[in-house]
Amino acid sequence: MEASSLPAALELVVGGGVGLSPEKRAALGSSLLLLQRDYRFERVWFWGCIQGVRGAYYIAEGLGPDRAAPRSRLYSLNCVEWSLLPPATEEMVVQAEQLRGRFQGDPSFEYEYTEISAEDAERLFEDGKEPVIKEEARLVATIEQIDREVGIVPRRAFVKTPLGSVHENRHFEGLSLTEAKKLSSYFHFTEPVNLKNKTLLEKADLDPSTDFLDSLEHDIPTGSWAVQLEKGGAVVVLRSLLWLGLTFYHVPKTKQYGYVYFGTGEKNLDLPFML
Repeated sequence: MEASSLPAALELVVGGGVGLSPEKRAALGSSLLLLQRDYRFERVWFWGCIQGVRGAYYIAEGLGPDRAAPRSRLYSLNCVEWSLLPPATEEMVVQAEQLRGRFQGDPSFEYEYTEISAEDAERLFEDGKEPVIKEEARLVATIEQIDREVGIVPRRAFVKTPLGSVHENRHFEGLSLTEAKKLSSYFHFTEPVNLKNKTLLEKADLDPSTDFLDSLEHDIPTGSWAVQLEKGGAVVVLRSLLWLGLTFYHVPKTKQYGYVYFGTGEKNLDLPFML
């Protein structure tokens, strides 16, 4: 969610029983603006918080002119001092998927691989590396996974130019209440997968400038999103059941939308058996 509208945005998602203390909100309100100035980001998003056993990671994302470009991610342990995270790689994501259990809250904490073949272990030793992964790398990979799988935006909120860059749609005035209650009105804000498999007939009614992402209606497993009306029907809230703690909000007929994550950073692998 936008750092500039953080207090109001957090009020719209507190229905899930999550939020920040007044002290944390005040600290974030000033530190995120300084972060934007110091790193010269065009926009700063407060991504959320991953709660560890001994501490919590507060996450922010910095964006440039092209919204589809890789984002700069930073974390803080106290909402005041921020550290830049390294870019996520596929190797990091694969390694992090092998880990189970809570985060510790210490970036230097090292996990040992529980499932690793003898060949992979030998290759690591030959490269001068130990079969361990630091919590900082796990943090990067988890944020990347959550953004890929449940980071969403409303339909037509962004436009894709003929050159391939993605920008905010200045003509977007929000979804109607009827549209806002449909999963097909929301897109994954990441590289599309299902869209590439659609036939020309299925793409005939799509606008390539706005319908360039995958919608939520085909997410697997079916039923992984809970759609609710809150604040007397004035706010539409989507909650992910795959990554418990991810909450998206949108105020129909306005430009107010965003998502935030408050959780333990653990994927709900039991979801298919719960539906």
